[in-house]
Amino acid sequence: MFTIKWNGDSVTILDQRLLPKEEVYHTYRHFRDIAESIRNMEIRGAPVIGVAAGMGIALAAKQLGAAGIDKFRDEMSGACDIFAATRPTAVNLFMAINRMKKIISEGKDIAEIRLLLEKEALALYNADIEANRAIGKNGSRYLNDGDVVMTHCNAGALATCGYGTALGVIRAAIDEGKNIKVFVCETRPYLQGARLTAWELARDGIHVTLITDSMSGYFMRSGVIKKVIVGADRITANGDVVNKIGTYNCAVLAREHGIPFYVAAPVSTLDPETRTGDEVIIEERSIDEVAYIGTEQIAPEGIFIRNPAFDVTPAKFITAIITDRGVLENPAAEGIARLIGS
Repeated sequence: MFTIKWNGDSVTILDQRLLPKEEVYHTYRHFRDIAESIRNMEIRGAPVIGVAAGMGIALAAKQLGAAGIDKFRDEMSGACDIFAATRPTAVNLFMAINRMKKIISEGKDIAEIRLLLEKEALALYNADIEANRAIGKNGSRYLNDGDVVMTHCNAGALATCGYGTALGVIRAAIDEGKNIKVFVCETRPYLQGARLTAWELARDGIHVTLITDSMSGYFMRSGVIKKVIVGADRITANGDVVNKIGTYNCAVLAREHGIPFYVAAPVSTLDPETRTGDEVIIEERSIDEVAYIGTEQIAPEGIFIRNPAFDVTPAKFITAIITDRGVLENPAAEGIARLIGS
């Protein structure tokens, strides 16, 4: 299983909308198809959509440039804008686009720019895998033998180029011989926990229990849950974490019950330019995701529906932020400046 693969003149993507029923891969030769796959959630997860954008921009460079370098740069700027408009919240997407823009503006000629963009896309891919392994190594010490760990949404191999962030920590602890069991929140309304996280954990032979989002407090209060670990789509300068809707609920409940709440993310998810989570644009998705489960309508016609895809967890609720460069054990006091500068 893989989430994304560069083929030289095309990109192959696992269609996560069809999981867990079908494992289907699509190969795209046009950069606009890659952008659409990000927009429509065929590929999702903050780290991997940044890589997908990088590959898509590299693919665009192979398809544009017939009218000379100036026109080429203009066309590539437009291609970058298309990717920037796909998802507004995850900072990894914009990090990857900015890295590609720098190459486009500084490259000497079209041939060099094309070559450098392809190298950069592959560098983004390889760096993500290395970062995930480092996150796992840095975070595994926080999980003890026999722990039952709860996670929300999907921060595993499917959200990255492999191994995962939050699930990478769990996988690393298990690789060390620790007996770890995982409780997975279903993650309404898109059901990333039920469809994706439970699927990849079961596929790896990791003990997994699926619960509805509204059951998390019950299992915390009963003493079943020992740790909570999630991923992140953006971490602002003060240590606030923007992640899948429902993360904030889990963090507040964990604080109430004295349960450590960890966030695992690569440094590419850190956003020093945004002061707090309140400044982040929160994506609102189609109301059909709430009104329907699959093709089955579950809500009455004509009612008002809101569907924010993310929420903000203030730094004060977070025990530690685990990254590939190290761990912030008191993000509310430190912010993220130390890791950004390391």
